[in-house]
Amino acid sequence: MKRAFPLALVLVAAAAAVVSTASAQAAQPDRWLHVRVDNADAKGEMVRVNVPLSLAEKVLPTINNERLRHGKVTMDQANVHGVDLRALLDAVRAARDGEFVSVQGSGSDVHVAKEAGYLLVHVRENKETSHKRVEIRVPLTVVNALLSAGNNELDLVAAIRALAAHADTELVTVKDAKSTVRIWVDSRNTAD
Repeated sequence: MKRAFPLALVLVAAAAAVVSTASAQAAQPDRWLHVRVDNADAKGEMVRVNVPLSLAEKVLPTINNERLRHGKVTMDQANVHGVDLRALLDAVRAARDGEFVSVQGSGSDVHVAKEAGYLLVHVRENKETSHKRVEIRVPLTVVNALLSAGNNELDLVAAIRALAAHADTELVTVKDAKSTVRIWVDSRNTAD
């Protein structure tokens, strides 16, 4: 009887740990990557893509095609056009929030900023006939994960993991007179 009591305590503790882990996993809904493309021309084409990040994390390493291998994209050089991306990211991460680049030209306006842990890029075309606008809002933790691979690689799987740990967020919006592209992450399994 004395042996059964400690064994029962171990079993109760193990069951409590399993229940605790299961309820913690149930409390965290699966995160979904959404892509929505709407085309306002006569054809009215629409595209909706809804992918659970957990699926993307498992599928990406299985793709081995050209530059994409084992969930990583190989670049020709770590220094893209003479810029060391990792050193640039380190500098941005250490800097205070603010607008780093602002270019106002006759063709377009470009703004690059850091705000509340996000890297922001806004591009607006200034032509009267075009209303093109690009807005990118990426958590710096995701950018850091993307650049965590070797010198000549982008780690897509690490970026997906970092994105899964992040709150709901709008990543990319591209608009012009005829179409809208939107990419975002949330816990819903359908696009809005």
